[in-house]
Amino acid sequence: MFDGIIVFAGWTIITYRFFQKPLRYLDEVVEASAQLAQPDNTPIVLSEAMKNVQDELNLVREQALHNAMAAKEAEQRKNDLVVYLAHDLKTPLTSVIGYLTLLRDEPQISQELRAKYTGIALDKAERLETLINEFFDITRFNLTHLTLEPESVNFTRMLEQITFEFNPVLAEKNLRWNVHLAPNIRIVCDPDKLERVFDNLLRNAINYSYPETEIFVAMEPSGGDHVKLRVENHGKTISPEKLDRIFEQFFRLDTSRSSSTGGAGLGLAIAKELVELHGGTITAASANEQITFIAVLPMDCRKTDRQKIV
Repeated sequence: MFDGIIVFAGWTIITYRFFQKPLRYLDEVVEASAQLAQPDNTPIVLSEAMKNVQDELNLVREQALHNAMAAKEAEQRKNDLVVYLAHDLKTPLTSVIGYLTLLRDEPQISQELRAKYTGIALDKAERLETLINEFFDITRFNLTHLTLEPESVNFTRMLEQITFEFNPVLAEKNLRWNVHLAPNIRIVCDPDKLERVFDNLLRNAINYSYPETEIFVAMEPSGGDHVKLRVENHGKTISPEKLDRIFEQFFRLDTSRSSSTGGAGLGLAIAKELVELHGGTITAASANEQITFIAVLPMDCRKTDRQKIV
């Protein structure tokens, strides 16, 4: 009987320890999980036997902290941008009102001055339209679920038409094209969305080119089932720090926000999203006062299944 009591007691102790150990580990994991929601960077520490779980939890926590910081920075950039745009909206609007008021109050004004004031008012109104469109871009960038509407298009003709439409702007800025497009390249894509991509790339090249220089645009097949577009211009070299962020939402190279180059900082971010929506890639490089963008697109976007929130 005594021996039985000893065996039973030993069995009870062993059973208790057998169940207690995993329960203790479970308590550690529960406590560590609560730390995931903490905003500080204090690492999670578990027992040696739980090192793999500890590493995974710390990895999840670091990623969560990184995402939270990125979201906070993006929100701050967006708020700053709204303040900038609100300020910039007032400037052209004031000019439009001022010059139209002069035209109304001075009926005997000369035709030369009338034409001058009308031209200035029109320029400011166009600037105002651009800024308003950027407000719409901000909303669409965050709320619209984009899907492709693919169709077969002559990619060569599309690029020829887009570059041709920029000719008046090039003449105004004393720039010139150097265009090399492979003939009669057809691809399946969403032409409206790709037009937006190339419009943004070309507009960016024009805005940041030195006067009296040329903008190089080339398109050719790549790898048999892709096409490669290259846009290159001569301008101030972009630092590596800025180059790493050039496709970020609301990031602007021109921190002065001048009227000639000032924008919402969405053009290149949207271009990247739309290229990737097609299953392609886009990269940027800059050295020796030369800026290069390369976009690689599949010949048939229907072979990809990618959708993004823009």
